[in-house]
Formats: sequence, C-alpha cells, structure tokens
Amino acid sequence: MRLASDSDLPFMKQALKLAQKAVGRTSPNPLVGAVVVKNSKIIGQGYHQKAGTPHAEVHALRMAGKKAKGATLYVTLEPCNHTGKTPPCTQDILKHGIARVVVGMVDPNPLVSGSGCHFLESQGVQVAGELLAAECRAINRPFIKHITTGLPWVIMKAGCSLDGRIAAADGRCAWITSEESRREVHRLRDRVDAILVGVDTALNDDPSLTTRLPSGKGQDPLRVVLDSSLRMSPGAGMLSQKSAAQTLIFCRVNADKKKRQALEMVGARVIEVAETSGRLDLREVLLALGKEGHNSLLVEGGSAIHTSFLKEGLVDQVSLFMAPLFLGNGSIPVVGDLGISDVRHGRRFQTSRVKRFGNDVLVEGFFSQ
Repeated sequence: MRLASDSDLPFMKQALKLAQKAVGRTSPNPLVGAVVVKNSKIIGQGYHQKAGTPHAEVHALRMAGKKAKGATLYVTLEPCNHTGKTPPCTQDILKHGIARVVVGMVDPNPLVSGSGCHFLESQGVQVAGELLAAECRAINRPFIKHITTGLPWVIMKAGCSLDGRIAAADGRCAWITSEESRREVHRLRDRVDAILVGVDTALNDDPSLTTRLPSGKGQDPLRVVLDSSLRMSPGAGMLSQKSAAQTLIFCRVNADKKKRQALEMVGARVIEVAETSGRLDLREVLLALGKEGHNSLLVEGGSAIHTSFLKEGLVDQVSLFMAPLFLGNGSIPVVGDLGISDVRHGRRFQTSRVKRFGNDVLVEGFFSQ
C-alpha cells in the first residue's frame, strides 16, 4: 500500500462527512463514505445507508458512471472482497476502470483485513492509505468493537445532580436535567441500536424508551430490560405503545413460566441467561445482543445497573448530563459501591467532549480499550 498525499485530504474528509449521514442506521455494518475524483473534481459520491443495501462505493460509482474510468476512488473503509448480502465492491471498482483507490482504514475484521487492498493491487489498481485513519476509526468505534469481540459498544448515560445523584430517596428521578439535555438524549437514542434499563427503573419510572425528536423522524432503538425474576408488568408503558422497535427482557434460567407467557402475550421477547453472583451475567447479555447484530447499546440505568457494568469493565463510553442542583445523602447515586479503596484504582475515562445544554453540562469520554 502506497502513501497518500496532502492533495488527497479534502476528498477523504468529504467521504468521512458522507459516512456520518447514516449514524445509527447501518448495523451490523460500518459507516462508510466514498468519493470518485477525476481531474481534481468530484464526479461521484455516496455512503452506505442501511445493512443489505448497496455499499458506499457502489453509490459513488453509479453516480460517476462511465466517467469513473481512470479516476481515483476515496473510501473511508477498505473495499470488501467477499460476497455477503451484496456483491464484493472490488469487482465493481474493476468494472468501472478505477485507476487508484485511497483507503481511510483497513477492515478491522480479522477474517478479511487487507484482502480487498491486496486483491485490487494484484489487478493493477494503485492503492494508497491509510489516510485519516484515526478519524475513520473514531466514527466506527461500535462496529470495530462488535466485529472484533462480538460485543456491542456500551455507552453509560445518566442525568444527575452536581453531587452525582440520579434520583431522590423515593427512587423517582422526575426531571433533574433541562429540556435541552433531554433533547440531546433523544438524539443519542436515535444513533444507537439498543437501550437498556434495569427492572427497578422500569417499575419506578415506567419509561417509554423511545426516540422523540422535534422532526418526528427519530428511530426507536431496541428496548432492553434486565429483569431476573420477571417482575415487569405486562401493562408497562413500553409494551403498549406504538413503536417499530421490540422490547427484549432478559431473565434468569427457569424464571416463572406464567409471568413469561404474560409478557410474551403483549409482544415482549424474553431470553434466559445465566446468573453470576446472584445477578444476570452481563457479558452473556451483551453477547446475545451482539449475535443479533447490534453494534451499540445505551445503558440508561439505574444505579445498580451502572455499578454492575462498571465493575465488570463493560463500559466503553460515558455521557453524563450534570444539572446545577444538589440532592444530598439519602438520594440515589449514579454509581454505587465499586469496591474501590484507593483513588488510583478508580474507573477513570478520557474526556472527549464538554458541552453546555441549557443550564446543564454534558461530560463525555472513553475508557481505554
């Protein structure tokens, strides 16, 4: 693979911009953008829009048509060289007579990594890259984790007071954060594949766990509830609303069959998983979600759920909305006892964004992988 040049940068940046148009819509596939350039002018561009539909390269090459012969193709992810739900993009590249391909990043799938680039080079196509690889990987963190581990990317989200409390002593969170923060949460829900809460949150708040955007075009994620003994009511709001997304309940093995049947009668799916230390095995839960093709999971709580995910090192990203109020002792914390006696052993993450929403402050960051 050759080195890309500075003149290639603007076109790869455009491909990255295109790729991000499909955030939350491509799982289990990655976000990919592509641009076809000839004589320093864009003659075709496109992005992967949904799993099972044409890849970004196909859209860009179709737009370029016969003009693509002798052109350069910029693509954020190495072109595929295998047949899945769609034909290999390498064949379409050859058919259109592309002379040079600039790759943002090599495919992280260990089974196919590098094969697309090697095949194109063997057919006389010049291949250059990796260009803006860090940026290309950043937009595909969920895909990369899923394809390499089988687990979805886990985002721990919470709205809390300045002293780190998510609810008053009665367990109800009411409205701690501002309307602006809540709108941002719905934008976050629109970008993930699934959203998870514990049964206590489901019982105390009766949440809908849907996406409500001002445009009305939001996508509802799969709703996931951890409910080991199936305390969930068949009359819960999330089971009776109009939504294209399903509700999936994880329970322990040999949970009450009548309760299970009652929940399934109102449309819920129920999956049994093993327990560990008296709680559902979270890794088994994540593996089950990964097998269904979910790249990303938003964990909305409550406190016991956040604690368990952090204790087991299963959180990849944190999105914490902090409101300017104090709730004090007796109220419910974002995270419970992690068994940490030395601050040096705390679960520290790298801050990536700090932004104000209304009167609140959002702090986002990533744990080391």
